[in-house]
Amino acid sequence: MRVLVIEDDREAAGFLLKALKESGHFAEHASDGEAGLEVAGEARFDVLIIDRMLPRRDGLSVIESLRKQGDRTPVLILSALGEVDDRVKGLRAGSDDYLTKPYSYSELLARIEALTRRGSSSEAVTSYSVGDLVLDRLSHRVTRAGESIVLQPREFRLLEFLMKHAGQVVTRTMLLEHVWDYHFDPQTNVIDVHISRLRAKIDKSFTVPLLHTVRGAGYMISDGAR
Repeated sequence: MRVLVIEDDREAAGFLLKALKESGHFAEHASDGEAGLEVAGEARFDVLIIDRMLPRRDGLSVIESLRKQGDRTPVLILSALGEVDDRVKGLRAGSDDYLTKPYSYSELLARIEALTRRGSSSEAVTSYSVGDLVLDRLSHRVTRAGESIVLQPREFRLLEFLMKHAGQVVTRTMLLEHVWDYHFDPQTNVIDVHISRLRAKIDKSFTVPLLHTVRGAGYMISDGAR
């Protein structure tokens, strides 16, 4: 796995780079936001680990710039800011996960491996459709009524899982295990944030809502109101 660490704390970055390399991964380092943005644009990485508070350009700005450039590389934010509002801002900026400092390296490793893990390549289905919403697994393209919808990597995986189970109630536990690869409840509102972002993208501009919340049970993609 190729990992770019954008972290201004030299000691923290050194520890993380050493641990990643000892785990068999290629790791590169940038010490500020501008340098990180430049390095990320010059080479391909499997995952980006970005500190929230960086000199020259803060972490959220780096992520937003990458997404505007069309870079969909999975991003894990590392931050000492751990309040709900801080995590929400990170996710809304385009990150796929958020880990609060201090952190356990084993947890960080599990999270970045989960971010880069993909579904089985043996699945024959290459696209899903619900009503006028179409998801193409090969091109990673999503359209509704012919209009292209741009999704972040985590949003795409979330929508793919929901559409794979169209017409069925998908529980939070199912989403945690199959979209986030958590086999426990991390006690965050990460699912709520991503569902809200996804709903805004696939439903807001259209008359018929497709993404439904089933109170007390979970969520469902369906072209019929529930």
